[in-house]
Amino acid sequence: MSDPMFNQGQDVVVRRLGVCDYTPVWEAMREFTAARTPSTPDEIWLLEHAPVYTLGLNAKREHVPAPRDIPVIHTDRGGQVTYHGPGQVVAYVLLDLRRRALGVRQLVSALEQSVIDLLADYAIDAHARRDAPGVYADGAKIAALGLRVRQGCCYHGLSLNVAMDVEPYSRIHPCGYPDLQVTDMHTLGVAAETAQVADRLIAQLAQHLGYTVHPAANEISPAAKTHAHPAACHS
Repeated sequence: MSDPMFNQGQDVVVRRLGVCDYTPVWEAMREFTAARTPSTPDEIWLLEHAPVYTLGLNAKREHVPAPRDIPVIHTDRGGQVTYHGPGQVVAYVLLDLRRRALGVRQLVSALEQSVIDLLADYAIDAHARRDAPGVYADGAKIAALGLRVRQGCCYHGLSLNVAMDVEPYSRIHPCGYPDLQVTDMHTLGVAAETAQVADRLIAQLAQHLGYTVHPAANEISPAAKTHAHPAACHS
């Protein structure tokens, strides 16, 4: 039963999960989406992943020519191949699109604009590309997007490179492009903690998606750990 004080159309629960292995969180997202009802509050999960390459539904295994010691996981999100690792803010958006009367293209645009406006706060000029979803700055990709919609509800989300080792991107064809350059905020002159950037990202997502962050959402709660399989997440 949902909280009677919760406005399902306007409020969003934000869960901060720390550093997590990929597969348990992916499984938890699918379980959450399969079990939700029309009254289930929307949620955004903020976290960092241990190093991993993920392949979307449109990706080819040859786009990861030299993974070496980094695991490669085929997922059910849209898009191609990307890398996740420490120093990158990941925001998984578990939203009831039907309830919000929100189309996928609208959602993608809102996610991209949230990142663009966040980067503008740090004096980084960034833009989106219609032909290749994500956010780009200084001729390189700085944020990636990938979503899955099931019965009108979405999961997966976006990743923003804050201060990370970008070398693993050189072992793949990011988003299917062999020559695509990848950057992070640190390389572009921003010295910011991932937690600080995550907070600003939530503020932008709330603004662009029309949400109010639920008052209890800023706590790292036992429920959040349970959702994401606690053995795989470390605050």
